Amino acid sequence: MTVHVDRSQFVPGYSDRLGHSPITGRQRHELGAIRIERVARHLVVFMPAPTDLARLIEAARADLPDLAPPQIVQRVMSHNPDSVLAIAHRHKFDAGAPRGEGLVACLMLNAAGLAALRAGTFDASDPPVSMLAGQHERPAGIYVWAVYARRRLAGGVGLVFDRLSSPNYQGVDFYARAATPEGAALLTTLGFEPPSAHHGGLYHFARGSKPETAPSYDSHRPGGTGTSVAVARSMEDLSRVIALRATVYMAEQACPYEEEFDGNDLSATHLIGYVGDEPAGCLRIRFFADFAKIERLAVRAEYRNTRMAFALVRAGIELARVKGYRRLYGHAQKRLVGFWSRFGFRVFEGAQELVFSDFDYVEMLLEAEPHPQAIGIGIDPYVIIRPEGRWHRAGALDRSRSRAVTRPSVDTKVAL
Repeated sequence: MTVHVDRSQFVPGYSDRLGHSPITGRQRHELGAIRIERVARHLVVFMPAPTDLARLIEAARADLPDLAPPQIVQRVMSHNPDSVLAIAHRHKFDAGAPRGEGLVACLMLNAAGLAALRAGTFDASDPPVSMLAGQHERPAGIYVWAVYARRRLAGGVGLVFDRLSSPNYQGVDFYARAATPEGAALLTTLGFEPPSAHHGGLYHFARGSKPETAPSYDSHRPGGTGTSVAVARSMEDLSRVIALRATVYMAEQACPYEEEFDGNDLSATHLIGYVGDEPAGCLRIRFFADFAKIERLAVRAEYRNTRMAFALVRAGIELARVKGYRRLYGHAQKRLVGFWSRFGFRVFEGAQELVFSDFDYVEMLLEAEPHPQAIGIGIDPYVIIRPEGRWHRAGALDRSRSRAVTRPSVDTKVAL
């Protein structure tokens, strides 16, 4: 479904009732400028009951024959009841038996849903629940699925959008398509930007949302400045790690090669710290049943006057917590116990001392709080198969969820 509006809503003087000049000129009724309190004197929005929703959809079909059937709309509402709101005139509204006269339907898209929408692969006629955010999840974008509002009921669109400004939805951008010239006029009037390639050919309304803040372990962007961190994902990245550790441990601390490169590098996660685009430090994390081990922290000498070491350790702790670990363990050189204590590590009761590569070490442990977005069974399974450290962004396999099942390797006969 896309944005549909009835031509009759654009009547002379309609907008005067909203406290604005008539609908002429450029963006006179932009969402951020609508005086909601005045609209609310005349209109009310509410969540329709299933029977009222079915009646509304059937009534709308007279003008909008391609509306999704009630069962699909009801399925979307069952996943997130905020998705559909009915509009009624206040003087006709009976709270005991609410009856809608118009409706606004929105799809609360998660990251995968928004990516598919922008790519043009999202099926809005039968939205997959896997691409929708639940009622208590913060969506990545809000797609204006359908608008059906005659005459003065069109003012209810502003009420609906204002209602979608609760903390869970605040700052989340709106997206829409216009199926009719009247729909395009409404979107332009409300302040939506015209379709652009940047937004996948969609009308777009920015609600002051800030760009998503990348987690500390995925903060590096080529061409950036300052200190940043990234997960090693390629052989070139691993080469950077090897060069960094050889410089610090072998060249400076005279560590033998076979002790520094101990056979664990291909079974670990590595973080690379950058100053601008220059590799400046690294950290290794190995994962065991109920704890993660933070180790092999190395920072080039010329960058030790920066906060690189702090950035790497904090990123490593955050990454381990997102993976569900609450106990982080390490071997600290005795001279650096104070440094590790800054992050909450402590020499625990019964901690053992050890010597390797000619330095003295002691065991330390950090008992961390559970991460609020920790990955575990029961979350969106597409998150689990995303690249290491990129769980917050839709990956290549997210896009495949919108494709039909064809089983090419099973159903295709191979000629011998």
